Amino acid sequence: MPEAPDRLVFVYGTLRRGGRNDINRLAPAPDFLGVASVRGRLYTLGWYPGLRLGGPDAIDIVGEVYRIAPALETRLDEIEEIRPGADSEYFKREIVVGLGSRERTCLVYEINPERVRGRTPLAQGDWLAFYAS
Repeated sequence: MPEAPDRLVFVYGTLRRGGRNDINRLAPAPDFLGVASVRGRLYTLGWYPGLRLGGPDAIDIVGEVYRIAPALETRLDEIEEIRPGADSEYFKREIVVGLGSRERTCLVYEINPERVRGRTPLAQGDWLAFYAS
């Protein structure tokens, strides 16, 4: 059976370069493709954020795009606590992200809406800038 192909992932929080779970420290090593943004809202869950995609009050959320091997995707699923069913902390989504002059389909980990119900979204879309302040 052939191995699954590499995928692209958009990371916006602790997995970003310099973040607490910097993806560049994980194995197998990812390939950095560039900085990008998506539309949504960030919520703080203590030392890490959750992203809700889209919505009427969406703002630009800053992130990075990486090419990852299937083994690294499995590791990211563990970090993001992906579980079957409605109780998963995050849900894996595929979205189109503008990367330079091209659009690319990327995996993104979107927070379960139940985890941020009643919380106020951050006013800014850059988690590392927010967390450093």
